[in-house]
Parts: sequence; structure tokens; C-alpha cells
Amino acid sequence: MNELKRTGFYEAHVAAGGKIVPFAGFELPVQYSSIVAEHTAVRTTAGIFDVSHMGEIFLQGPDALANVQRLVTQDLTKVKPNRAVYAGMLYADGSFVDDVLVYCLAEDAFLLVVNAANLAKDHKWIEGNVFGDCVCENRSDSISQLAIQGPASRDIVQKVTDVDLTDMKYYRFRQGNVLGIDAIVSRTGYTGELGFELYFDRSHSMTVWNALMKAGQPLGLQPAGLGCRDTLRLEAGMALYGNDIDDEHTPLEAGLAWIVKMDKGDFNGRSILEKQLTDGLTRHLVGFELVDKGIPRHGYLVYAGDHEIGVVTSGTMSITLKKPIGLAYVQHGFEAVGTEIDVEIRNRRMKATVVSLPFYSNTR
Repeated sequence: MNELKRTGFYEAHVAAGGKIVPFAGFELPVQYSSIVAEHTAVRTTAGIFDVSHMGEIFLQGPDALANVQRLVTQDLTKVKPNRAVYAGMLYADGSFVDDVLVYCLAEDAFLLVVNAANLAKDHKWIEGNVFGDCVCENRSDSISQLAIQGPASRDIVQKVTDVDLTDMKYYRFRQGNVLGIDAIVSRTGYTGELGFELYFDRSHSMTVWNALMKAGQPLGLQPAGLGCRDTLRLEAGMALYGNDIDDEHTPLEAGLAWIVKMDKGDFNGRSILEKQLTDGLTRHLVGFELVDKGIPRHGYLVYAGDHEIGVVTSGTMSITLKKPIGLAYVQHGFEAVGTEIDVEIRNRRMKATVVSLPFYSNTR
């Protein structure tokens, strides 16, 4: 059994009373005070998340752009330096190797941020697909990543960086300094709130954490764990690999057609997606709200009358909206907003309604 890793912020988590749990090969805090309190802080003031378990894989060289074009679904020829995109990295059958953030660092240099649980698989996949004059380098162990999310996040991060955040748009970033330390400062996140993510050398972890906590204290900044990260992302309608997207579903089935640029030329999985567009989809990932009382969970079955039509992939009681929400794959014909469905919870059918996504958004 592999020994669990610790990020550069482990001491901070313990000192703040974090409840440490195993997650994706790491010891990470699931919560500090409570999931509700931390979730509410992100929605009303700000929360700071240790997301150093995420993987960072760099592609660089004259053929780096051609490689990224083949690897992911987005069209990076239309993405200028200092911009990032959310994309799918697909197998030949159109299913997900992973969902990734792609940062255009320069015309010949890209950073792919991948899910922690998929890092080894992703790195192997990328290395196995690299061609031409392009170097693939996994720097995950040497990079720390923090996410500061919430309405006060801009004011907090601005106190510690020389990067001007005033007019930084969503999915933009700059390479600059945080406390004089080389860093990437990115306006991205996984919460549906205004937020920023910082990438820097692991050796500076505690220095940056302590400075952010000091800067954020007057503005209500709280440390936040994995528990509220999941409730926040679900309210924002964001997919979780292993639950909502995986190696059995395509981006089109997952409602992520917007990340697929079919006119960019060939890429892994393109022929299957083209066939789905021609033939039509047989299943769709949808958002739903329960009408009856209950909390939907991953794996619960979905019905229309007496017919099983799908399965819940994610579900929770929305802390912000005060109602039970979830995501589910349903058969074609039941995906339209307003469609009435039933979710089976503890052998009882609970009424639910298909709704538009996201459930909540405030990225402004």
C-alpha cells in the first residue's frame, strides 16, 4: 500500500483544527469548523482551499501546440497567452481520460492541470501520445496550489500580489509575484464564485498561507475543506470526475458540448463525437431538484413511471438554495427542463424536476 502524501500546507491544516482524511493519495482536510460554515463563508466572504493535490503537467517545444490540439477538445489556436480553458482529454472512444484546465503560458508552452486521482494515468497517457519536438514534464510534486474563492477574494489576493486583479476576466491569468515569489495568479475556480488560484514553488507554502490568512482575516477569510468544495461545485453545476464524467461517458452526453470544438481539426475521440452528433444521443447528464423531501446520492436510480431511465451521479442538500439538488444521467427524451422524474431513495420514489444548470452562479 502506497504511503499517503502531504502537501506543503499540512501543518497549517492541523493547526487550524482540520479533520484530516485520505483523498486521492493525500492527507487532506475534509473540514475545519463545519461544511455548512465553510460553504457559507465562500458564498458570503471568502474561503481558502489547499488544492495542491491537483497535478501540473507542462508541455513545451515547437510542437507543443500541435500536441495539445490532438490531446484536448478545445481549440488552442484561438487561445492567446495568459488565457486558460476548460477542456476534455479523451480516449479514442470519446470518453474521458480526464477533464483538465489548459493554461497557455506562451505560444510554445502549456500547463495542463489534471485531477489528483488521475495524475499517474494522465501523465502516462500524455507521454504515450506526445510526438515531434515537445517535452512533457510532470512538476506536480514541486508546485503548491491555493484557491481563494468568494466575494472578498479579489481584495484579499490583491494584498499579496503585484498582479493587477482589477480588470482580470474569468479564465485569465498572469505570471507575476506573490510576496516576491514567482507565481501564476489565475482567475479560475470550482465554486461558482469570484475566485483566484495561485501556483508557486512548494518551498514557499507556509509563507504564502500565513500571509493570505493575515490579509484575509479582516475580510472574513476562512480555511475550507474538501467537504464544502464538493457542495459548492455541485451548486455551480460543475462535473466531478469519477461521479459525473468518466471513461464511460463523452462530453456531449455530459452536457459539455461547449468545450468541444469540432471545427478545429482532428483530435482524440473526434470520430465518435461526430457520430453522436449525427445519430443523436441516447443519454444526457441533467440537473434536477427534488420536489419531495429527501437527499439524492450517487448511485440512486431514476424513474419515469415504472421505467428505470437513469442514475444519479451527484446529489446533496444545497446549503445556499435550501433544497435538494443533483445531477443524473437520463435516457434521451427525459432531458428537457421541466420534465418530471422520480428518484428512488431508500426504496421510495421521490418526485423531482429537471432544471437548467447551473443551480447557482456568481462568478462576476
